[in-house]
Amino acid sequence: MTDRLEFIGMIQPRQQSEIHPASGPAIDPGYLRASAQAHDQGGFDRILIGWYSNGPDGLLLATHAAAHTEKVGFLVAHRPGFQAPTTAARAFASLDQLSNGRAALHAISGGDDTDQARDGDWLGKDDRYARTDEYLTILKSVWSGKGPVDHEGEYYRIKGASPEVRSVQQPRIPLYFGGASEAALRVAGRHADVYALWGETKAQVRDIVARVRAEAARHGRENEVRFSLSFRPILAETESAAWEKAERILHRIRQVRGQAALGAGGAAPQNAGSQRLLDAAALGDRPEGRLYTAIARETGARGNTTALVGTPEQVAEAFLEYHELGVTTFLIRGFDPLEDAVEYGRSLLPATRRLLAERLRRKDLAA
Repeated sequence: MTDRLEFIGMIQPRQQSEIHPASGPAIDPGYLRASAQAHDQGGFDRILIGWYSNGPDGLLLATHAAAHTEKVGFLVAHRPGFQAPTTAARAFASLDQLSNGRAALHAISGGDDTDQARDGDWLGKDDRYARTDEYLTILKSVWSGKGPVDHEGEYYRIKGASPEVRSVQQPRIPLYFGGASEAALRVAGRHADVYALWGETKAQVRDIVARVRAEAARHGRENEVRFSLSFRPILAETESAAWEKAERILHRIRQVRGQAALGAGGAAPQNAGSQRLLDAAALGDRPEGRLYTAIARETGARGNTTALVGTPEQVAEAFLEYHELGVTTFLIRGFDPLEDAVEYGRSLLPATRRLLAERLRRKDLAA
């Protein structure tokens, strides 16, 4: 068992979730600042800033949040194809400089044709991943380049790209990657430092970890890829109170569905990650242990919507069960985003880190 453990939270530019339909201006600077500071003070390693075709620019949000925090890193979602890879390389390196080495990029090729079209992208799914492969190759070349970078490919032709804007982190900024289709896994095996998937059953996690490692082995990287799992922890002081809270959240989602931006509706999701969540939900609302899939089913799995339910100690134990399968990173956010981030930092993160340290100590004594 590795002793590595990383927690990533998520911040929004305003209060919004499946139970809090977005309202008011697209950016609430005070809420953004408070949320970032809650994660910073709560001991999170990074904060995810998502990409939305109707949302504010993630790099600018991260730069603002970095100015009001001290230690927490920023994992900025980025869709390859909407910006030249050379300008993206400079933008992320600039964020890394301004934040003193706290930048990371989460590459999301895009799993929904309608959403891609809003920003003028008409490539098909497999072509998007082929473009992402080329895009990430250029990013890495520019970030780690010792001199001008040239590239001749199907999607990009670059001559003499400058690597002068250097990142603080060496040899380059970390790359996180999401996507569960066969085309996505091929790109992950070649490029991902951390492969990210949504909260699934243990059997599903074992399967995809093995497949990503097999793809990484083709490039001599089978021991270089780490794995991130996303959950929406629902906590209470007792187990029964936590399950009651989960049912209340589900009831509230049903009330606001059709109004919330993240609600269900429309055709079945195109992306493989959502389809995998629906496969888990088909096994029942509580397919195993603390895993709760009713919210994923209710919302059509159009995002990270599987929960782990229990006391902080019980959910921490569930994290460690996934940790035994090779998961070193947990991306967590609540349905009351700011309040839950504070609670996670107060109870869940310390409990998980303590339990992991105890397990590692026992293993050392038994060795």
